[in-house]
Amino acid sequence: MSIASDTPEPYDVDHSDKTRPHIIDTDVHETLTSTTKLLPYIDRQWRSYITDFRFTDGFVAGGNPYAYRGGNRMDWSRDFGPASESVEALRQHLFVEEKESLVILNGFFHVASIKAEYEFAAALASAYNDWQIAEWLDKEPRLRGSIHVTDHDPGAAVREIDRLGDHPQMVQVFLPTVTDRQYGEPHFHSIYEAARRHNLSVAFHHGSATQTVLGYSRYYAEWHVLAPPQAAMGQLTSLVCNGVLDKFDDLKFIFLECSLGWLPWAMRRLDQNIKECAPEVPWVKRLPSDSIRACVRMSTQPMGDVKPSDFVRLVEDVESDELFMFSSDYPHYDADGAVQTFPAAIGRQLQQAVLSGNAIKAYPRLEAVQL
Repeated sequence: MSIASDTPEPYDVDHSDKTRPHIIDTDVHETLTSTTKLLPYIDRQWRSYITDFRFTDGFVAGGNPYAYRGGNRMDWSRDFGPASESVEALRQHLFVEEKESLVILNGFFHVASIKAEYEFAAALASAYNDWQIAEWLDKEPRLRGSIHVTDHDPGAAVREIDRLGDHPQMVQVFLPTVTDRQYGEPHFHSIYEAARRHNLSVAFHHGSATQTVLGYSRYYAEWHVLAPPQAAMGQLTSLVCNGVLDKFDDLKFIFLECSLGWLPWAMRRLDQNIKECAPEVPWVKRLPSDSIRACVRMSTQPMGDVKPSDFVRLVEDVESDELFMFSSDYPHYDADGAVQTFPAAIGRQLQQAVLSGNAIKAYPRLEAVQL
């Protein structure tokens, strides 16, 4: 593939432009402003944990130590209040201004990061999912949702997936990439079986509880550089070496917001080590690079350090134009715009694959969507 120009197309393209590609945004964050908003959805026995014991969002986030966290894009908090806190704001920002076609919600509410009181965590997950449906999915047909579960209790996670797995707007099971447990372990396999049973994909995303391999860095900037890709690399390696990509070869495992540049190196290193250590992991049936191309997909944001020509070389390096799916990471300060980040200069076929085609293939529930 060749790059004709690294200059992006103008972003404000008219809707009537038939050459403009369709856009599916695979990583958008709706915001729950207070756990008290879950009270109408949570079982009565747990309400006192919120009203009397003052369980707040900060506990779910895992106690992120940083005062500086970047924040949201300022222009997205102009006319509709804080970005990502209402369907009206999201509709204006993404469907009208960014001209996106479909959006997948991932939230900020990482109940799987709670390391105790798993029954309460499961109740929070169920309440959050019902809140997401009532306050977001029911109000906007172009939204798709994620089923949040507590992975410490796989039985409860499976019950939640079975409860909501057939909802027409749910497309994936959501798991945060906390670094103290590896998702390749057999402990989690029943979750993947439930996702497969309901034709859902499985998504992994870092959160405040995700640490670097050396814990929390001294500064947010260090953490932001290291924690997301390190956690994703660790979880991907676990899925490969525990044979998950072979056992669940008809599932798609989605890694969100973890950067991209490390992937070619990781694929080569996994191939070499699986060859060298084959007797230890006989359940790994394929070269990891082949399994990753078949089963793994990655969202593209953050792309601030990747030029269009760099991205084309990355696609060539991983030997697949199906691995990457567009994401904006709305509403954050470093959010990406679709056509700005992936101009037609990368080639129309690759542009359309990244902006929507690969997502349709990665999420079975999207195959029937008419864009």
